[in-house]
Amino acid sequence: MSVSPVSSVPADVSTEPSRYHHRHAVRVYWEDTDAGGIVFYGNYLKFMERARTEWLSTLGFGQEAMRRAGEGMFIVAETQLRYLKPARLDDQLTVTVAVTEVGRASVTFAQEVWRGETLLTQGMVRIGWVQPVAPRGEPADDVASEDSFRPGRIPARILAILPTPISASKG
Repeated sequence: MSVSPVSSVPADVSTEPSRYHHRHAVRVYWEDTDAGGIVFYGNYLKFMERARTEWLSTLGFGQEAMRRAGEGMFIVAETQLRYLKPARLDDQLTVTVAVTEVGRASVTFAQEVWRGETLLTQGMVRIGWVQPVAPRGEPADDVASEDSFRPGRIPARILAILPTPISASKG
């Protein structure tokens, strides 16, 4: 399955609430950059992860709490990024989150990184749900600290709260 990143650039990221489910502010620090003061390409995935995690938290889902309770957790299954312009040291960025597809076992997001009205990076991230696997002879609810997981269905309580997907080609 492949979802194309959002291809249109809005005039102002802050005036189009229907394009996104969440926005997260990020400031670029030294640790995010290379020797030239430009954000290292892999750090855009970190920025996107933080935005998704903060968004899930606002919905009432603490990922560590779900894992510790033995319920399961989300893991990244697929990513796709398109770099348009560089972010630099001290830039104030906005990272957007838009759910584009919800399945029984995964959720796909279109994400963008903006500096003001300038689109810097577009991405697609698909996360999958995994559940703990109990060692033989132990009940499943005793595996909160185990590191063995298997794919599973997203719990109904989470699916009930996820918003209606926004088309990735909207614009």
